[in-house]
Amino acid sequence: MERIEHHACFGGRQEVWRHAAASLGCDMNVGVYLPPAALRGRRCGVLYWLSGLSCTEQNFITKAGAQQHAARHGLIVVAPDTSPRDPDASLGVADDPAYDLGQGAGFYVDATEAPWSAHYRMQSYVAQELPAWVEAHFPTTDARGISGHSMGGHGALVTALRNPGRYRSVSAFAPIVAPSRVPWGRKAFTAYLGSDAERWRAWDAVELVAHATQRLPLLVDQGGDDPFLDEQLRPQLLREACEASGHALELRVHPGYDHSYYFVASFLGDHFEHHARHLGDAR
Repeated sequence: MERIEHHACFGGRQEVWRHAAASLGCDMNVGVYLPPAALRGRRCGVLYWLSGLSCTEQNFITKAGAQQHAARHGLIVVAPDTSPRDPDASLGVADDPAYDLGQGAGFYVDATEAPWSAHYRMQSYVAQELPAWVEAHFPTTDARGISGHSMGGHGALVTALRNPGRYRSVSAFAPIVAPSRVPWGRKAFTAYLGSDAERWRAWDAVELVAHATQRLPLLVDQGGDDPFLDEQLRPQLLREACEASGHALELRVHPGYDHSYYFVASFLGDHFEHHARHLGDAR
């Protein structure tokens, strides 16, 4: 592992690390914010953030203003890249010219179809390998939360629902709640998982919530003027599924807000409050 960035920020330190990811067969960049409490040697809970289509680890750590909230609540924030990468094309990591498939668009699934299955095992990376790496090298407790935006909101919901007991809190901004039913998801799932739509159900939050064995309360924020709202996001499907199964959901739709990090930054403090209640406050 190699630290490739470090910046003082709100009394803590924003770092970017590069490490070898066995589940992906490539090196991965990961943003890690260490709050002041962690720099003083105190063990802190960890909030994992999953970013959206076309993003890297940089989008969240430079645009969301998360560090001030993490410093206030004493939480370590871990923001990985969104897919395996192959910057010099030496590893044979599959890619696609479109922004919504391939590098930058891993969809947080474990691909089963060639050529994607050789490297695109983002679920194994995010849920297993990344936390093990973080907990081996940083002053953490065993308290984990997970959140994300858009494709990453899908990833956060699905990862929490598929891994009962691993997380104490979950939230999402403008998530793709039913990827099996929308163009972004159908395209990615066909490529990564094959054409049998029955296999997609295991990666769809609306399908998973009906059978969840750990019923973490879901906090979801959605911009009312999001251009992707009706075609790609469809949060009402999650509301209907949660109502039918009795799964707690706080879905907030904010008029005038779009899909950007201006929207995320506006309400991120509420999400940190939500996670801090479950992860502990180390300030």
